[in-house]
Amino acid sequence: MESPMGVFGTRRILLGEIEVLQLFTFEEVWSWNGGKDNPGATFYKPFGIPSGYFSLGHYCQSNRENHCRGWMLVVKEREVSNGFLAMPNEALGMCSESERRDVNHNSAKKIERNPSIAKPLNYTLVWSSKHWKGNKGTVAYFWLPQAPEKYRACGFVVTNTPHEPSLEEAMCVRSDLTDTCEIESLIWTTGNTNPLSYPFSAWNLRPKLRGAKAPGVCVGTFYCNNDLKSTNPLPVACLKNVNFDLSAMPKLSQMHAIVKKYGPIVFYHPEETYFPSSVSWVFENGELLYKRGVEAPQPIMIDGSNLPLGGSNDNEYWLDLPKEDEAAKRLKQGDLQGAMAYLHFKPALGGTFTDIVAWLFYPLNGSITVKVGALNLPLKYGEHVGDWEHFTLRISNFTGELWKIYFSQHSGGQWINAADLERIEGNRIVVYASKGGHATFPHAGNFLEGDRKLGVGIRNDAARSKYFLDISRKYQIVAAEYLEAIGSNEIITEPPWLQYMREWGPKIVYNSRTELNRVIRLLPSKLRSTIENLLNNMPKELSGGQGPTGPKAKDNWDGDERG
Repeated sequence: MESPMGVFGTRRILLGEIEVLQLFTFEEVWSWNGGKDNPGATFYKPFGIPSGYFSLGHYCQSNRENHCRGWMLVVKEREVSNGFLAMPNEALGMCSESERRDVNHNSAKKIERNPSIAKPLNYTLVWSSKHWKGNKGTVAYFWLPQAPEKYRACGFVVTNTPHEPSLEEAMCVRSDLTDTCEIESLIWTTGNTNPLSYPFSAWNLRPKLRGAKAPGVCVGTFYCNNDLKSTNPLPVACLKNVNFDLSAMPKLSQMHAIVKKYGPIVFYHPEETYFPSSVSWVFENGELLYKRGVEAPQPIMIDGSNLPLGGSNDNEYWLDLPKEDEAAKRLKQGDLQGAMAYLHFKPALGGTFTDIVAWLFYPLNGSITVKVGALNLPLKYGEHVGDWEHFTLRISNFTGELWKIYFSQHSGGQWINAADLERIEGNRIVVYASKGGHATFPHAGNFLEGDRKLGVGIRNDAARSKYFLDISRKYQIVAAEYLEAIGSNEIITEPPWLQYMREWGPKIVYNSRTELNRVIRLLPSKLRSTIENLLNNMPKELSGGQGPTGPKAKDNWDGDERG
């Protein structure tokens, strides 16, 4: 029996008038292998496309990868009956009563539509390796489909002959079913920087607008050009979940199954002194709520229900440690045994992926160590109360598999593909939290945030030890706003403290910055400017500019990760 459409893990998702299927089988078209600095790339065409589906272009991957790991979406026009769009029963069952009335109303009349997909008119040759001095054998030709009026191309095509590709090699999609895309990262370049002969380059693509409410969908194709300056707007588009149908998102039982399977083990440095805790633990053990202009702070209920909830950060409230030294010292150390990850499930890339943001709470963020060559300067700078850190798991709604993890690192971070993650105990994923600052990394090591060539920056030391937190066992799902939209009766009730939008710690003025400035003035100008820029670009809670805010006040609550 064929799997139903638009259901989590069944490889097929509905995007309005088109249905997309995630394809993993490819046939190599052309490859160029370079040296260590430029390993080259391989270009593939989709292979084994099911009947009724069509490709939107070809796929490209850096030769840094040992084998083809990618995917592409192939598209199929959904059935139209008597001039109106047919809605499958399982999708109709997820609609509200008013939405079902609208569907039935539209079904009663004929709606004229152009086909959702169409053949290109022809192709334009973008670049050929024929006269490129780096060509080592077979010549490659790169083509851009020329879309009919009111349609958009979604990818490029590569051939080994100068003849135009078949008109069915890369179909075009009706413009209203597409969204604007942008260049994400460089895959390969010929490296020729002669101004008279700009290098040919290939790039990954992603939707320009991303986040939990953005409809753009990655196709898996690439962008290429022979100009150092990227074209704006790009001549290709991504797809769009036009009705923002989230029926392919996981239900609550599936959410728990995903966490049990992919929840990482977070390792802490052997010399770590500031561990995570649960939020209720700090409230229960004396954390206090302060209000501007009120001298006496207020104890906090264990669930945070007496905090000023909702609104935005008005700088009128903040949390702080107990006044008693022993109680404050105890809270600073955290409670690793009772700690847990607070999980936020949300749509990504138009509902074709699920992001699981794992938030970890630390009662205290430790101070920083600035490295200048062989010199290490431990400073009080950077220490603050109420540290919220996170990492994000991106799950494919097509297959239910982990695709990559975002490791948050102070003012930025990085995405790491699932195949490149460290694993222990068979297939358990490992995350490393840096000493004191709790930034997350995919591997152990001494990571320098700054100028690595000069050996100047903030140290982030990460290592495995007996201290760890197993997210697969110790977690709480605190938010999944989409559940109601997919008709689930299993609604997540957000804990009251999640609605606290003010500061989780006080503002701090660091005298150590004056101390650091004395050291900076003794350094060569190049090193001095590097350190000053690094400190000036630190997050406000690390630099003492403001107290740290909670998960729901962060840009990535609804937005995408910065990476």
